[in-house]
Amino acid sequence: MKASSVRYLTGQGLKSIWTNRMMSFASFCIILVSLLMVGLSVLFSINLNRIIGGIEGKSEVIVQIKDDVDKKDQAELRKKLEAIPNVNKVEFYSKEKAWKNMLKGMTEEEKSFFQYADDNPLPDTYRITVVDIKKMNETTTQIDTFDSVESTKSPTAFADVLVSIRRVVAMISGAIVLALIIVCMIIISNTTRASVFARRKEINIMKYVGANNRFIRIPFFIEGMVVGIFAAGVALLLTMFAYNGLYSILNEDFKIWNILGVKSLYSFKDIFWPVTIAYAIAGAFIGAVGTSISIGKHLKV
Repeated sequence: MKASSVRYLTGQGLKSIWTNRMMSFASFCIILVSLLMVGLSVLFSINLNRIIGGIEGKSEVIVQIKDDVDKKDQAELRKKLEAIPNVNKVEFYSKEKAWKNMLKGMTEEEKSFFQYADDNPLPDTYRITVVDIKKMNETTTQIDTFDSVESTKSPTAFADVLVSIRRVVAMISGAIVLALIIVCMIIISNTTRASVFARRKEINIMKYVGANNRFIRIPFFIEGMVVGIFAAGVALLLTMFAYNGLYSILNEDFKIWNILGVKSLYSFKDIFWPVTIAYAIAGAFIGAVGTSISIGKHLKV
């Protein structure tokens, strides 16, 4: 296609946005609402998964070392622990440090019970965080086989609960997002169909004078794409405004996130570019393809 034809068709597409401004505005509103519903649902889902992931990251396996194990064997045990594929981090927690921390949390009366103790009764331990919480039970069983290990303690029951919650959240979020996409596509299809129907005479005239299908489709394609991109821009601004407001409330007033030790929510600046690109692509695709598909039956003259 010649450059002059491309310029002409692009101009016609842009011009028709204003010429058919009422239908263009209707398409704009539908795409805007659709992007907001799906976008906010996805943002809610990824933040909920981040919170659950933060709780999972705080789940530790406590490895108690036998009393007769010397420093050399402790170092060897650490190497074995770090070599386990599912182990993320290994930290040594000495019995002296554990003893001091225990005394800090006691009252004077409670401390009096230990004032005549000759030896520190607490063991040296390793604290381990795992890569995949679903394999925590398997990892703990493997650690128990090491000779220098007295015992292990791990929140396997809690880990199973978190895994189940993550699975349920993923299923529910996926179902909601899929349902919203289907509903939005149906509404958008009906809206663009109405827009094209209102201009069926224009299409028929173009067909009668010899215009091919591609020549007729391109202005509609450009019109829909531009409307979709504008809708994406407004959706991005509204999403940013709503998200930042909610983010401020949760991070300032809900101190439970810090108490649980979970990862903080994503700030909008952390996800700005992925959201912007996703909105722009989705808006342009929905507007362009929706309009282009709807025009199909009117090309059969």
